[in-house]
This record gives sequence, structure tokens and C-alpha cells, in this order.
Amino acid sequence: MPPSANIDLELASAAATLPADGDGTLIGRVWDPAVGGPSPVIVLEGQVHDLSAAYPTVRDLCEEASPATAARAAAGARLASLSQVLENTRAGKVSGPRMLAPVDLQSVKAAGVTFAVSMLERVIEERVKGDLQAAASLREQIVDEIGADIGSVTPGSEDAHKLKAFLIDRGLWSQYLEVGIGVDAEIFTKAPTLAAVGTLCPVGVPPDSTWNNPEPEVALVISSRGAIVGATLGNDVNLRDVEGRSALLLPQAKDNNASCALGPFLRLFDDTFGLEDVRSLTVDLEISGTDGFRLHDSSPMSQISRRPEDLVAQLFRSHQYPDGALLMLGTLFAPVVDRDTEGLGFTHHQGDVVRISSPQLGALVNEVRHCHDCDPWSFGLRDLMANLAGRQLL
Repeated sequence: MPPSANIDLELASAAATLPADGDGTLIGRVWDPAVGGPSPVIVLEGQVHDLSAAYPTVRDLCEEASPATAARAAAGARLASLSQVLENTRAGKVSGPRMLAPVDLQSVKAAGVTFAVSMLERVIEERVKGDLQAAASLREQIVDEIGADIGSVTPGSEDAHKLKAFLIDRGLWSQYLEVGIGVDAEIFTKAPTLAAVGTLCPVGVPPDSTWNNPEPEVALVISSRGAIVGATLGNDVNLRDVEGRSALLLPQAKDNNASCALGPFLRLFDDTFGLEDVRSLTVDLEISGTDGFRLHDSSPMSQISRRPEDLVAQLFRSHQYPDGALLMLGTLFAPVVDRDTEGLGFTHHQGDVVRISSPQLGALVNEVRHCHDCDPWSFGLRDLMANLAGRQLL
């Protein structure tokens, strides 16, 4: 694994990685060279403890009635300090444990256009071509027409139907607004099982993409029963140039080598953290480029248009997930800050450091590279099963 040269020691420290409240049941996965494969771990007082003797996979732990209680009871041998594991990962060391994405057998899903107010505002801005007074006037027309504030419109509601009719009548409708305020959310497969990368690992964009960006999101981890058991942070790396050519190219825009980052840990629901806390989270994004470029933005989960549990219910409505699922909830972030050329907005440069953080979930940090410069995804399901069998964990 190549080192993340542009991620400094401070960003890779335990203090910068852990949740600010210093509490919670934090589950991760590490690659342990001593066993030639991955192991679920729990972080206790700054130390990383093996869970694999009781729970060979994170999926197995998430199937428990109370995963947080089960994890604490199953804490096994200490593998290393968290500080050492983080440094191993940042420096690309292969001689000690290093961080992986905190899920394994779960299907990796993502929801799009779940912050409808930001989507509508972008449509308004495009229509009025940056004229703030015209934007205010159009916004007032919408409110007068539908009898509700844009930010309060519930997808699939009567107000949403009125808004849809208003937008169609004025030539403003699009397929993105359909999933933004329509009955059904956009839910797609973000990455194959086991393909996500963890914190301090490079994330990838194809070299031929000229317009791309991070998407900072909260991700829910769900059991096979449809129970939400915890949350983590995610970066749903997106190729805006590809998706912009056609919405049918969404798989190509979303699923590339190292294009899905998750972590740093899965925070299991317990007495310190639950779904109500997820609803009130604010996700911060910081981008630092080697060219001196800096960007900071945030996504308050309070502005999400669909309830997280409703998105989970849609996911499980007509399908089963015997190994559970991870669902990224969408982002409010839409980078419009010009970077290279006036009017062309933001796109990544090689070497950008992306930090996605929340006080309750810690910080997910990744350096941007071309996909072929990131480690290839080569450890699949058969490899995992063979490794666990060889360790007599199956």
C-alpha cells in the first residue's frame, strides 16, 4: 500500500480521528499481517482489540440483538495502540495492522438527492442565471403556488405534487427532482462488497475525469432484519462529468477503484448514541490541495428531506439482505466554488486531502489519486472465506 504523503501526522492522530465525546462503542476492521487477513476490532481506551474469535466478520456482530453489548463482552487480545494502527495506514506500512473500511459482507448502497431543498435551489439558480432578486421572486412564486416553504416539502406529499406541477408548467422539471420530491428515493449500489476503503487510504478518480468531487455523507449500518445498528461516515466520490452526460451512466460515475471510502469506525447504537443523534448530526467537509486551495462546507442532517428509517424501509421493501447492508444517506454538498477556471466550479486535483468529520463519528481522511495509483481491489469474498477457514474461524 503506497503511503498517503500529503496527509500530515496531526490529521492521522488518534485525537483527530476519534469522536469528540471520547465515548461510544467503536468498531473497525484492520488488516492484520500476523493472520494474513482482516479482523473486526473494538477501540477501548485508545487500544485496538481483536474481536475475530467471537465475531469473524462485522456482519456477524451486527446480527446480535445488542451489537454494542456483544462487542464489549467479546473484546479479545490487544493488537496495537490506535495511534500505531493509524500511522501504519498513513505510512503504507505492511508490517503491522492497518485500517480498513469498518464493514465487510454488507451490501454497500447509497441514496441520492435526499436534500431536496438544495436541489430545488440549484434549479432556481440555474433558471435565473445568478440573479438573486429573480431567485427570490421565483421562490416566492413557488411558495404562493404550493402554500408551503420549499424546505418543508415532504417528498411524495400533496405539497410535493403541487410543486411538481408548478415546475413542469414552467419547464423546470427534471429526473433529479423526481427522486428529490417524488414518492421513491434514488437508491443505488455504490460499490461491490469488500471494495470500500478506510480512513487514511487513497480514494480514486479515473484520470480521464475532468469534473469530479467528494460527497460527504452519513452511512447507516443495517442488520439482515432491517434493524439500524449504527452509523459511520462516507465519501461517495462522484464523477460529475460522467453523470452529466447521462443519468444512465450513474454506475460508471459512482463505482470505480477506491471510489468509496467509509470510516473511521462504525459507531454502534448504545446509551451514548442512537438514531436521534444521527438526525441532528452536522457533517463537515474540508479539502486541502497541494496548490494551496482550501474549501470548507457542512451538511446538517436536519435538512434531509426523507427520514433515514424511511430510506431503509424502501431499501428492504422488495429485497432481502441476508448479510445486512450499509446505506449512505446522501449529501447537501454541491461544490460550486471555482478552482481552476472562472465559471467551471470545483474539481479534484491529485494529492487533495479530503477530511469528512462529525463530532459524534470522528474523521474520515483520504488523499485523492487516480484509480490506477490506488491499491487494486484484489481481496474478494472467496479470499475472505478461505482466510477465515484457515484461521478456523468458520
